[in-house]
Amino acid sequence: MTDGTTDRATGRDDTGPDRVTLVVGGGIAAALLAVIGAAGGWVLAGDKKPPVAAPTETAGSPSPSARTTPPPRERPTPSASPSSTTPTQPAGLTVPDLVGMDFEEARAELRKRGLGWQFVFGSGSSSSVRSTTPAAGTPVQRGVTVVVTVAGAAPPNSVPELVGDKCRDAGAELVDEGFSPRYPGGRSGTVTAQEPGGGTVGKWNDIVSIWCGTAPSEDDDSPPQ
Repeated sequence: MTDGTTDRATGRDDTGPDRVTLVVGGGIAAALLAVIGAAGGWVLAGDKKPPVAAPTETAGSPSPSARTTPPPRERPTPSASPSSTTPTQPAGLTVPDLVGMDFEEARAELRKRGLGWQFVFGSGSSSSVRSTTPAAGTPVQRGVTVVVTVAGAAPPNSVPELVGDKCRDAGAELVDEGFSPRYPGGRSGTVTAQEPGGGTVGKWNDIVSIWCGTAPSEDDDSPPQ
């Protein structure tokens, strides 16, 4: 006869709480071992971080290398305003209007503008200017000779005395008095002779010859008298 308190080794119930704990603990341990194994694989492979999957590009979007900067927009060139252009005006010196003016006054106007003059006298008694060539308003350059046609005849004029004067001063005086100077022996030195002589009554535009520096020789065409 056996004791009722005898341990029943072969008849112990395995479905108790201890069995459940054992099963759960084994599952957690297996999961930890799997994680540790994967981490160990990354370390052994030389990577400190797990591989990251490359981002996928959306269909139809260009790659960075294919993107280009659009060309700069060209600005239209502004056209010149019509008001910015000025009409071309005749510039420079022009012939003054001398018609109807006394010929000596006309000569003063031409001299003031740096122009030369040449009088062409008529046969009447008027001393007024009839016309000019070039005509009034014509653009000209300084030094141009203007032909002045006078209505009347050349008035009488007295030749000045020039012997002993400097050649240049004598020539300027002849021009002022209305004569045309000639220099047969040159224009340097002092006047040694003149033709016609001082005090001779002539007319406007008459030629007066002056010898400067040396006296005229016998070979001169118009020796002084």
